[in-house]
Amino acid sequence: MPKIKKMNSSKNSSGGRHQGKKKPQTNTDKRSEPKKFETKKRPTGTFKGKPTFKKAPSFSKKERPVSREEKSTPKPKQDKKNDGIEGIRLNKYISNSGICSRREADVYIKAGSATVNGKLVTEMGYIVTLGDEVRFDGSLINQEQKRYVLLNKPKNYITTMEDERGRKTVMELIANATKERIYPVGRLDRNTTGLLLFTNDGELAKKLTHPKSNIQKIYHASLDKKLSNSDLIKISEGFMLDEKRVIVDDISYVVNQPKTEVGVKIHSGRNRIVRRIFEHFDYSVVKLDRVIFAGLTKKDLPRGHWRHLTEMELNTLMML
Repeated sequence: MPKIKKMNSSKNSSGGRHQGKKKPQTNTDKRSEPKKFETKKRPTGTFKGKPTFKKAPSFSKKERPVSREEKSTPKPKQDKKNDGIEGIRLNKYISNSGICSRREADVYIKAGSATVNGKLVTEMGYIVTLGDEVRFDGSLINQEQKRYVLLNKPKNYITTMEDERGRKTVMELIANATKERIYPVGRLDRNTTGLLLFTNDGELAKKLTHPKSNIQKIYHASLDKKLSNSDLIKISEGFMLDEKRVIVDDISYVVNQPKTEVGVKIHSGRNRIVRRIFEHFDYSVVKLDRVIFAGLTKKDLPRGHWRHLTEMELNTLMML
């Protein structure tokens, strides 16, 4: 229940007391009458009018007092002039070129791998502006526009940039997707089909492949024989494989399909992990298709075709 101020309930009596305390004016000159309350004194009692207090002095930038910490902390010097052009940090420039992530770029910068306009740069936070010549290990680099391409990989294509044995690679399938040089995020073996992401965003690629990110993938596996209920339970509970514990997020039979068709949700990035799981229980994987990767689906994306990510899909990836 809200509290009611006593001053409101005793307004008439309070007002009477104040009026009774006032003395008749003996001096006709009002200007010579002293003020009843001064701002220096702390007012007491209940007043109808609000007492005025002295405002804190305002300071300009030159007059503002400076603390000891501000005096002792020197401002970082930036010898580059932007000339009205907004720049970006050198580590971000290197990352945008597709070479590596920002954190990795910081390590390379400290090691002396980057030069700007012929000058060696090892300081953190160095600003690169339009028209600067940036070189990484002596090679000229350019800031590229970020590209994100999703491929529904067919069978008999290997996930590599090039193959010495002349086998077909996934790069052939996305050759006309963009003029920027993009790279596959993770791998799918030659006989595995499904979703494969390509990008020149090194920071995002590292996040999607790092074990700590726990990026989930869903596979549709077709087995050579029916998966028994007992083996399905054993897989779901986890087991040891090559002295390491395998944890499956979820496993179930595919609805309205024979028990040879199994769906597996997993976040492990170990090589050929889904095939090895079933081989451990004496099953052979006839077909393996990755149907979901990091929330991305292959809906309306035919086998062997690619498309650029939508803005909504990209925002979802950035929030992972």
